[in-house]
Amino acid sequence: MGQGSIHATCVSLEGRGLLIRGPSGSGKSSLALELMARGAGLVSDDRVILERRGAAVIASAPETIRGMIEARGVGLLNARPADPAPLVLVVDLATPESDRLPPHRSTILLGVSLTLLHNTGTSAFPAAILQYLREGRAR
Repeated sequence: MGQGSIHATCVSLEGRGLLIRGPSGSGKSSLALELMARGAGLVSDDRVILERRGAAVIASAPETIRGMIEARGVGLLNARPADPAPLVLVVDLATPESDRLPPHRSTILLGVSLTLLHNTGTSAFPAAILQYLREGRAR
């Protein structure tokens, strides 16, 4: 068992969690807002609690920020909080994706290997992430 808090944002779709990481100002909340507008739920914005449970990493929100997301130039917005969710995917906004069909990448969180995607910078990226959360990636 392990637990920790990290600077990141997390949304979920159908109980499958996506952790969005990157430096301050990289667009974590903006990507989360776009995903929420397309049906994802907000687990946590800015700080995410990660807890290892068996072979899963569960993401949740600190109570002090649960149900809130920052929108630059607008302010703090209320959001219906999603339940804690097991992570299935990590997006790193700090690293640009240059491959059209990238190799499978992974990252380790609390000893668990999770699929890692880099930032494509394309307008279809949010839709592709949601499709990944719904159906996975073809081998």
